[in-house]
Amino acid sequence: MDAGVAHVRLNRPDKLNALDAAMFSALVEAGDQLAADPSVRAVVLSGEGRGFCAGLDMASFAAMAGRGAGGAGGDGAVAAVAAPRLTDRLEGRITNLPQQAAYTWSELAPPVVAALHGPVLGGGLQIALGADIRLVAPDATLSVLEIRWGLLPDMTGPQVLPRLVGLDVAKELTFTGRMAEGAEAVALGLATRLSDHPLDDALALAAEIAGKNPEAIAGAKALLNAAGTRPLAEAFLDESRRMASLIGSPNQVEAVMAQLEQRPARFG
Repeated sequence: MDAGVAHVRLNRPDKLNALDAAMFSALVEAGDQLAADPSVRAVVLSGEGRGFCAGLDMASFAAMAGRGAGGAGGDGAVAAVAAPRLTDRLEGRITNLPQQAAYTWSELAPPVVAALHGPVLGGGLQIALGADIRLVAPDATLSVLEIRWGLLPDMTGPQVLPRLVGLDVAKELTFTGRMAEGAEAVALGLATRLSDHPLDDALALAAEIAGKNPEAIAGAKALLNAAGTRPLAEAFLDESRRMASLIGSPNQVEAVMAQLEQRPARFG
């Protein structure tokens, strides 16, 4: 970790970072470790090698097919857990293991910036959708790929995708599994902006975010994530309560002093 920025890197480059049970568990463990570390102010999520994540490990898919595929699942989920267990929840959570591998980034209080290049497919796309911001290379290829295998996305993607691209576009992408390259992904809302060097730019953006009041950033992320999911009266009251807790707090005062003195802030 560097100056409050943690870097989580998918690291199976020989498999284009394809997802298997070990990868799912490692992502969840990484998210849990970051959640428990108060020094983390921002997170970068990236993939080693030629792409971010090509989706399901095909060997796992073949093993699932050999079992007869008795239950429904997404391109990652069916490989990671036996079909009868897909409806089981992780202890104390609302997710199963593959879902948590994507949802953990939304749950984190610090913002998560994903750097996307090469293939970003199926379960890999759903993991990227868990990030708050996605910087995408022009030649990246993004796809809700599950329909190719006669499946549906089930790693929280159906809940996130319509909020980003609209319901009709989410359906088109999900029903067809077509590929969207970087510029179109941005135009659709799958990605935030194009970058010729997404990892470098993601690290720079995360460092900028890490230099802000972490309590204000975490509160803003929580408010924005909850937008449209609850009655307005509840949402407005939450805004007011969070603001009241910030005003005059040590980190808020430090933000003001740093701004007035034109120096980097030193947050506690």
